[in-house]
Amino acid sequence: MDERAQVSADDDLEVAASDEVPEFLSEFRQMRDEFSRFMLSYKFGMDEITTKVRILQEEFRTVHVYNPIEHVSARLKTPESVLEKVRRKGCEPTFERIREQITDVAGVRVTCSFVSDAYRVFDLLTGQQDIDVVAVKDYIRDPKPNGYRSLHAIVEVPVFLSNGPTPVPVEVQFRTIAMDFWASLEHKIYYKYDRQVPDALLVSLSDAATTAAKLDEDMERLHREVHGDDRQQPPPEPSPGGLELSERVVAQLIQQRAAARGR
Repeated sequence: MDERAQVSADDDLEVAASDEVPEFLSEFRQMRDEFSRFMLSYKFGMDEITTKVRILQEEFRTVHVYNPIEHVSARLKTPESVLEKVRRKGCEPTFERIREQITDVAGVRVTCSFVSDAYRVFDLLTGQQDIDVVAVKDYIRDPKPNGYRSLHAIVEVPVFLSNGPTPVPVEVQFRTIAMDFWASLEHKIYYKYDRQVPDALLVSLSDAATTAAKLDEDMERLHREVHGDDRQQPPPEPSPGGLELSERVVAQLIQQRAAARGR
């Protein structure tokens, strides 16, 4: 090939490359926007579930004698973590397949005082009309081989975006304080050993899980011996500055209603 032919071929390649750049940038921007919307839907779904649990928590704290919810936490996988799980599971990399096959992109953890509380809060949350239960794994009644205990539920909640409602799956874990402590310790140990935990430590972890389960049983039994059935007790006295209504305010409301009926 002479020099002029080589220059002509190089020019053709440069033109073709320059034509492909806008197309690539357009595809890149479209994928970025779609992925951002996809991840946002999970964040909003997670926020919806968290809000629902916090509403229950505030109601119990305000108008009931006993609050079964100790605390609530939430986490959203990073986009990098989502893509890594897509690769690891061999999932087709479309948003539809990811939503179907990877159900823990968004997660909410509800920590309760006792085992019965975990089931009670599960029933209260999943009984709401806009919540659909997709799957339940009860690791409290059927612990994992390593001793892990928790009640897992995949639920779908509608998220209303500008282009309409989207059902978003959220993984919700219900566990006791003892279960949460054990799971946190187990996670740290697995991280330290890069998941290659020595057998002796695995045995100790399993024993600790059994001890934690026994502690849950003993503490719930003691609680019932001391307090009986909290649900049958009268509501607590109002606390200053809270949302609780004082006796004076309630009396005023009764008087105003009586006066209104007498008009």
